[in-house]
Amino acid sequence: MARPAVARVASIMLDCNDLDGMVSFWGAILEVKEKNRFPGYVWMTRISRGGPALAFQQVSEKKAAKNRLHLDLSTADPEALISHIEELGGVRLHDHDIAGFHWTVCADPEGNEFCVTKSD
Repeated sequence: MARPAVARVASIMLDCNDLDGMVSFWGAILEVKEKNRFPGYVWMTRISRGGPALAFQQVSEKKAAKNRLHLDLSTADPEALISHIEELGGVRLHDHDIAGFHWTVCADPEGNEFCVTKSD
């Protein structure tokens, strides 16, 4: 059997209730812009060169449990980013430290968790 072609992550799709609100929040956090829009869907520009795009799918049901997949964001100044997240309607949930590695769990305005760490 021949090996299948290698796949790449083209986009990370996030279900949401408030499509425009989530596009605005994540666009500001990641400094990405709307690229394509269809009824109930928005794809943003790529998160980084050659990396995946963040995309949003509008759904009617509310988030019910902890995410099974989340983003880890790194930045030179985590506290400044967390303050920006809070200004945009996100929240700081928990701070963690294991063997000198520190990260903060935050949530976007719809409760989707993600982590913020200091970049190397």
